[in-house]
Amino acid sequence: MLVQRPVRLLQLRHGTPFTRWNSSSSSSSINKKDAGVDAPLPLLQRPLGVKDRPVAHNKTWDDTRKELMDQETRLEQRRHLIHEAGKGYFTDLNATRRHGGKTWIAPSVMVREDKALYFPNISGSRLDTRAQTHTTDICRGRVSVIAMLSTRMSEVHINGFVSPTNARYVSNPLYQYIQINLQENLLKSWLVSLFLSSIARTVPKELHPTYLVSSQSVEFVREPLGMTNKHVGYVYLVDENLKVRWAGSGDAKAEETRALETCAGVLLSRLVSK
Repeated sequence: MLVQRPVRLLQLRHGTPFTRWNSSSSSSSINKKDAGVDAPLPLLQRPLGVKDRPVAHNKTWDDTRKELMDQETRLEQRRHLIHEAGKGYFTDLNATRRHGGKTWIAPSVMVREDKALYFPNISGSRLDTRAQTHTTDICRGRVSVIAMLSTRMSEVHINGFVSPTNARYVSNPLYQYIQINLQENLLKSWLVSLFLSSIARTVPKELHPTYLVSSQSVEFVREPLGMTNKHVGYVYLVDENLKVRWAGSGDAKAEETRALETCAGVLLSRLVSK
């Protein structure tokens, strides 16, 4: 049963107050909505990545057959598809209205090596030679900051994270900055391929070898990587053994930007001492 209460809106000219009746249920729902907008974001609570060590090759029919025969893999994919089927077409875009699409805060420290998971293999064409390249090949043996971008908004997000880290370590031969322009939609992928020359003019020439344009489907690794919104930028710090040691997403907070720079420095120091 609704409990109604008077809300004074205005007074008539002769001074008599005008009263409108409003339900407490609608008022409480509005308050809950406002509270949700202001709710602080949680810290990232789990390691991101996949369990299996990646292999540098494109998926073959034999790989697909093995996945179909693996009951655990099929159940995980089924759960993912059921979850995605319940989302609307504009769900990701509408989610950017709250915290810019950011859903978690990056940690201030790295994931321990024995707890960290692997960054999956993603293939794409290099911006300089257009040669097909695998992240597994170029990341092995080096400390890598990998940026996943697909929209102009994601580029802005990523720049907020990586600028200080790149400025400090880009000259270090053990460090590399990898950008993956991911366009899973075939039409968008085709359009991006037409404007590669324009993209090349906006990307510093020294970063062309590690700028990949990919149309690979990452549908079943989005959740393991925490890539829950296709409009948001994601950044991953990957060690020399291909493990994700730190990750960030969305609009970078000052403490997140500092954390990436610090964690990258720690990994580089450890790699030098090996």
